[in-house]
Amino acid sequence: LFDLEMGEAWRKGFHWHDVHSKELQHLNDKLKPLAQEVKRQWEEHGELNSHAQQLLEEINQGCKKMVWQVYNEAKQLLEKNKTVALVGGDHSSPEGLIQAICDKYNGDVGILHIDAHCDLRQAYQGFEHSHASIMYNVMNYHTPPKKLVQIGIRDFCKEEYDSSLQHPSIETFWDRGLKTQLLEGKPWSVLVDEIVQHLPQNVYISFDIDGLSPSFCPNTGTPVPGGLDFDQAIYLFKKLRHAGKTIVGFDLNEVAPSETPGDEWDGNVGARLLFQLCNLCV
Repeated sequence: LFDLEMGEAWRKGFHWHDVHSKELQHLNDKLKPLAQEVKRQWEEHGELNSHAQQLLEEINQGCKKMVWQVYNEAKQLLEKNKTVALVGGDHSSPEGLIQAICDKYNGDVGILHIDAHCDLRQAYQGFEHSHASIMYNVMNYHTPPKKLVQIGIRDFCKEEYDSSLQHPSIETFWDRGLKTQLLEGKPWSVLVDEIVQHLPQNVYISFDIDGLSPSFCPNTGTPVPGGLDFDQAIYLFKKLRHAGKTIVGFDLNEVAPSETPGDEWDGNVGARLLFQLCNLCV
């Protein structure tokens, strides 16, 4: 547990908050097959019949309950002056936490979003709270963050591309642009300084594991060639700390296990990222 940069930061106290929600488990078990039916309708017919539309509405209402429960759990912890993080699930999971953070700081917070995807779709296949829409929802919240800074982005649609260019509070560092500058000799340290300067004092980190190269997360749900390597991500954390930024919370999501017995690589990388993120908050 000793860290070269942070020493024994863990002694400050990292705590796992167990949330046993039978309601959410029941919703998950009920809505998952409904979502599969909606997806089947899209894939086989290219549109939804009236029954599938009803299923979609039920799913969206269920997802709102999930967002609201995460919000309330996070709000209670933030009121106790805890630094709150959310681990696991797909990238829709931390929406309630981000909203609670924005409320606490009255929007005076920047989101550092590390991801292969923009997550700026208004709704993907009609699902309003999927992993494809979390940043759209965050930026359209009644108390949005001051800034959304995205890095590692390399898989997106035209709608998301236009949104990222047109929205005054979104700054996207496209992965291809970063890699081109690296290949032409620009140091990563300089690029990271440019990224960090766009962030306000209070920073929330939203880390989708597919923001890394697939070599570090081969079993994640939507891997995309390119992305950051592990050391580039850790260096970014280091620069945030040296710049004096205050990390007010984070999430780490989309880490998925291998189906091969004994293959723990994805979990290994995810656990080490989690430890570094926790250290960053001390």
